[in-house]
Amino acid sequence: MMDQEKISQLSDIAKAMVAPGKGILAADESMNTVGKRFASINLENTEDNRRAFREMLLTAPGEEQYISGVILFDETIRQRTSGGKSFVEVLRAGGILPGIKVDQGLVSFNGSEVEKITKGLDGLGDRLKEYVALGAKFAKWRAVITISDSTPTPENIVQNTADLAQYALLCQQAGLVPMVEPEVLLDGNHSLQKSTEVLEQTLISLIAELKKAGVALEGTILKSSMAISGKNSGVKDTPAQVAEATIGVFKKVLPKELAGVVFLSGGQSELQATENLNAMHQLGQLPWPVTFSYARALQDGATKTWKGNPDNLLAAQRVFLHRAKMNSLASQGKYQPDMEQGFSAAAGGAATQD
Repeated sequence: MMDQEKISQLSDIAKAMVAPGKGILAADESMNTVGKRFASINLENTEDNRRAFREMLLTAPGEEQYISGVILFDETIRQRTSGGKSFVEVLRAGGILPGIKVDQGLVSFNGSEVEKITKGLDGLGDRLKEYVALGAKFAKWRAVITISDSTPTPENIVQNTADLAQYALLCQQAGLVPMVEPEVLLDGNHSLQKSTEVLEQTLISLIAELKKAGVALEGTILKSSMAISGKNSGVKDTPAQVAEATIGVFKKVLPKELAGVVFLSGGQSELQATENLNAMHQLGQLPWPVTFSYARALQDGATKTWKGNPDNLLAAQRVFLHRAKMNSLASQGKYQPDMEQGFSAAAGGAATQD
């Protein structure tokens, strides 16, 4: 059992992560994922370009109004801006909490071609100590749950959620708030009902494993998928449908002492992720803070505007800040589609006017 003082410190950090009107930027993409983003703008995947990309996002003026924390990648937490300041220093100066992705990617589960588990538990305790020394205040671990005709299997759900719990306990022992992310993948042709059922099964298992491991829920953040029809289903759920299904699961399964919930966007478009989050807050007062932790759904328009060209930096940051503001409003149920005026969704959110 952890002492009460440590739990209280973790709880304070977790509360700051889900402060009203704020969310978390996921800037923790692996080098391969960044490479795919760069390929879409014909930019070479070099360390300097990755640094410039992260600098564009992390130095946007005023982002602390909407962003409470940033999940960094191992490379990024060690990098400096073109002006020589470490990214951790930049975030701290704005009152933004630095976080770190600590999982090491996916491997096949029991030889399956479909199901995966996440590697990275070996040596994790030592790595966490280093990240604390580098300034991290929270960490993230992503597991994936795949829906198909034969999956997910109960065994895969249990293995993934048990690993998340082991990671979470190690984080809390090191003084880091764990963000636990069991992503129910959007890939597939499954129905909203199937997505809802799998989300419920996954979260029931996760909460049970966290409790069994002795993880303090008041110092833990859940990074969750939304209940949503598979992207190959041909069905586009309304924001109200997504909200009702998702919050319905949360109210059945999540304990009130959980510090908060942040959503991953999981392949949704920028506007879809904002609209769905807003709809959650149209359902009345929720038992926990519920906000966003988006990667592509915060960055996509800014990336397409930036294109790796320093001359586009300010325009790209304006696009990023607009998206962050829209999600800030959505996290309070105050978003309206007409607030997008002047920003072209078709251009990935590129600004058409100031």
